[in-house]
Amino acid sequence: MNHLLLVLLGGAVGAAARYLIAAVAGRRLSGAFHWGTFLANMAACLILGFLVEAGGEDALGPSGQALLATGFCGALSTWSTFSHEVMSMADGRRVAGAAGYLLVTVVAGLGLSFAGAGVAAALW
Repeated sequence: MNHLLLVLLGGAVGAAARYLIAAVAGRRLSGAFHWGTFLANMAACLILGFLVEAGGEDALGPSGQALLATGFCGALSTWSTFSHEVMSMADGRRVAGAAGYLLVTVVAGLGLSFAGAGVAAALW
């Protein structure tokens, strides 16, 4: 039960962070690119890569993983919104844009996950 409460707490903070990232990106970055979703997902990839590697060394323990990896990163990232945006772009006959958004998000997300893991490995 304790881990469930930690996941809920981390999720509340992660969801609020995702909302704020999207709001700020919507005001400051223009264009057809979905900056809010992209930036939230990239932050989650970087942080989760770090946390998974750090957790592998027992640095955070099960409680820290529940709070930060499952709760915070789980709510910060948004696969469903990303999927909807790609589908909407493709439905709007912006197939090249949809493909580019898909490719950039997957490649950058994986790269940031590995970068986060590399930072954690260097620290531990």
